[in-house]
Amino acid sequence: MSDRVAKAEVFSITIPRETIYLGEARPGETINEKGYIVRKGNRTVYPTSDRTVVIRIETASGAVGWGETYGIVAPGAVMAIVDDLLGPYVVGRDPRDVVVIHEDLYDLMRVRGYTGGFYLDALAAIDVALWDLCGKLANLPLVKLLGGQRHETLPAYISGLPKRTRAERAAFAMEWQAKGFSRFKFAAPVADDGLAAEMETLREELGPAARIACDMHWAHTAEQAIGEIRAMEPHGLWFAEAPVKPEDVAGLAHVAAHVSTTVAAGEEWRTVFDLVPRVAQRACGIIQPEMGHTGITEFLRIAQYAQAHHLEVIPHATIGIGLFMAASLHASSALSAVTCHEYQHSIFEPNRRLVTGDMDCHDGVYTLPTGPGLGVEPSEEALSLLQQYK
Repeated sequence: MSDRVAKAEVFSITIPRETIYLGEARPGETINEKGYIVRKGNRTVYPTSDRTVVIRIETASGAVGWGETYGIVAPGAVMAIVDDLLGPYVVGRDPRDVVVIHEDLYDLMRVRGYTGGFYLDALAAIDVALWDLCGKLANLPLVKLLGGQRHETLPAYISGLPKRTRAERAAFAMEWQAKGFSRFKFAAPVADDGLAAEMETLREELGPAARIACDMHWAHTAEQAIGEIRAMEPHGLWFAEAPVKPEDVAGLAHVAAHVSTTVAAGEEWRTVFDLVPRVAQRACGIIQPEMGHTGITEFLRIAQYAQAHHLEVIPHATIGIGLFMAASLHASSALSAVTCHEYQHSIFEPNRRLVTGDMDCHDGVYTLPTGPGLGVEPSEEALSLLQQYK
């Protein structure tokens, strides 16, 4: 009984940023009183600080597992779900029943339509914390509990070029190329001169061997997306991410069938049930699960379903302090279908001080954190920033 969960606590952390995610505000983009900005290029809201939600689960014997999920917008919503609903249903459970617990908590709200959004984000954080506990109780790195380590390192791609002009963005990419990175992705909402021009300039500066992808941020109709992708293809487009709105499954399949470039999707998905209809329509060739939305249990289900259908997996990675980043690396390292992993340098690098451990990304590759469980924990600085739910 000493290994049963005795306590589940939830916290938020806010970390100031020097530069807004995706770069400085464009004309017509303003920051409101809550610190949010809406990007005109994709009509999506972003915070001007890094914010995350962290969960601490402790057993009766004092073992502690840490989890993390998205807190970038309305973190109080996730925190309330954990504090008021999910946390109490974890207390008393054996953390080694992590998949059973995940299924039980999912079922609590299944018939009310809560198959995504804040509810599943909260569940993802709990899932990560329980898996961390499993690793610590077994005194094994998490990857060893997920089937074994297939990848010693994971190739990383530079995600986002947060500079004001096209020339500056290309120069910034070249700086990372000089550090050993050969894979890049630019963001359509801040490609002010158009996607084809952005792609052409990056290709000219980075050379023929670089892989260059475009995150289209769900901003196009299917026919618009086809036109944009075809215009980029002469410059060697690696993949086209999120070309149409997430709910337009038929449109995504239409794009995939009418371009030569591989279509990527999946960062907004929460469960394997999001993937099933897209596989049925052959709507994408690259799957991008996001650990902060899925947790480890659903991340593995998504990736293994993709693997069984001979699809490539390149996980998405928007990190807070790095707890669910570590979880993503552990899960990815166990999967043969994973060929690369996103590297959000503008978050990973300034925030790496907020976790302990040896997780790293350099010379174009990630190295997995060592030690039991996730191999990382909040640093003393991170612990000083924890804010409880009120």
